[in-house]
Amino acid sequence: MAGLFYRRKCARLAARVREVEASLAVAAEKAAAERRGRVRAQQSLRRALSQQEPRSDEARPAKAAAPASYPLAPIGTVQSCFSTRNGTPRQPLVVTLARATVVLDPARVPAAALEGLASYSHCWILYVFHLNTDLDKLWKDPARSKLKAKVRVPRLKGGKMGVLATRSPHRPNPIGLSVAKVEAVDGHTLLLSGVDLVDGTPVFDIKPYLPYSDSVKGAAVPNWLEVDGALAVESVHFSEHFISALPTCWTHIQQQSLYASADEFQDLIKQVLSWDIRSISQRTHPHQVSMEADANDHCGEDTDDDHRDTGHCGVVYHLHLEGIDVSYRIDQGSNIVVEDAALLPDVVQKRHGYLAWRDKLGSSVL
Repeated sequence: MAGLFYRRKCARLAARVREVEASLAVAAEKAAAERRGRVRAQQSLRRALSQQEPRSDEARPAKAAAPASYPLAPIGTVQSCFSTRNGTPRQPLVVTLARATVVLDPARVPAAALEGLASYSHCWILYVFHLNTDLDKLWKDPARSKLKAKVRVPRLKGGKMGVLATRSPHRPNPIGLSVAKVEAVDGHTLLLSGVDLVDGTPVFDIKPYLPYSDSVKGAAVPNWLEVDGALAVESVHFSEHFISALPTCWTHIQQQSLYASADEFQDLIKQVLSWDIRSISQRTHPHQVSMEADANDHCGEDTDDDHRDTGHCGVVYHLHLEGIDVSYRIDQGSNIVVEDAALLPDVVQKRHGYLAWRDKLGSSVL
């Protein structure tokens, strides 16, 4: 009897094993079918994108199968101390006090994606120059975009250079690449310093900086880039009126500001203005600029318009930082006097300020 019971039990177990194996086979086939379906959908999407921008046989070899376009979507947004393009540093790490946060989109990137990044001192930020005035035309109708092959270079005092030999934001694909110092990570948010990113910049990707591969020993640059102090100013001074006006403005922004005090914010202003942030046309022909036009100006975007020289000291320039309009003058000897500070109208900043980050910084000091 015991032997018969044992054989029946083994038969039932064997039947159960066969059922499980059959179920696994069905599940595996279903997963494979789904995978094949995704591959076919991706191929169809690439073919559709390729057909939107047909190319001649000469432009595309017969064997080339690469699509004409690749769909990309931002994974996050920059919340920067620079309210506008004007005044945003031309290069990263030049203004060490320049701070920003990158807030990832939780729908696209989980917070766990930032795990481990705080162990690096620096990272790369890949982004789009979203404030380029020709952006819509460039993407919607490339044939009419009239991309300039050469652009004016600030260090060449109006001289032109091939766009791909410069860091100009006006490129065939308006994509920027900047290195920044990693200060802290909190959930979906990354705190950076030394940035050259304007507020609202869409971010495509974040990568850690690797000194052993990203730093090239003996790298050469053109002679015109080796000129020391080509864009540096002689001095930056603050007027008594500015010193008295800043505390009033500070009381309105300090909760959302990335700076610990009004004094540190004043140090930021001095660092930013230590470099001549004016456009080439403003430097060669100083002229009055309205606050609206000044806000939409870009230090790498210059025109050939001829403006009458009204005298350096008669021109008031504006720098927008952390929701504050900083006005200043510069004389012919490149000496700057910061004259006033006023709150910008209708500026609402919704972000964690310095106090919220203080505990996350640990031993590091902003």
